[in-house]
Amino acid sequence: MLNEDAVQYAIENTRVLHAPQRNIATFGQTTFRFYLVTELMDSVNQVRVRDGRIHADRPQIITPGQYQSMLLDGFGERAEDFVDWLRENAPQLAVMKYGFQFRKTDLSDRVLHSPVEEVVARLREGIDRSEDPLSAIIEGVDEGWEICLLKFAADLIQSSIGENLGDFRHRGLL
Repeated sequence: MLNEDAVQYAIENTRVLHAPQRNIATFGQTTFRFYLVTELMDSVNQVRVRDGRIHADRPQIITPGQYQSMLLDGFGERAEDFVDWLRENAPQLAVMKYGFQFRKTDLSDRVLHSPVEEVVARLREGIDRSEDPLSAIIEGVDEGWEICLLKFAADLIQSSIGENLGDFRHRGLL
């Protein structure tokens, strides 16, 4: 289990290098493909690339008491550290007006023997070729990689809120 400093370090060192071109859909599930790039500690030019999908269920309006029931299907115990952090900081986070269940699937990882800049450039080229508007490249830390992925998910929620609220209002749900 990561200590509080390690969790904070993972959060602070998560950078989205290529953001998805779309937000989380208001009505229906959204599936994002992610490439999480981490440099291996004590190894020169060794980069781990985790490739997978993260699924965001349809947003729901929830009450603050329901934060406790937030589920993270498929995530390990380190992800619970991030959930604990969210619970402690919920009053400061507007993103928690919605409840999302996140699942990660189709996860694979590989270690490449190249500088991180080259790895990221090849990933960008692949995304450009595939023209996938729901792909992302995230740079993070290897030890707390699930924290980095959850930070990315929290940022997706925050960037989607305005559009989602507008959709709810337009349909008379707020």
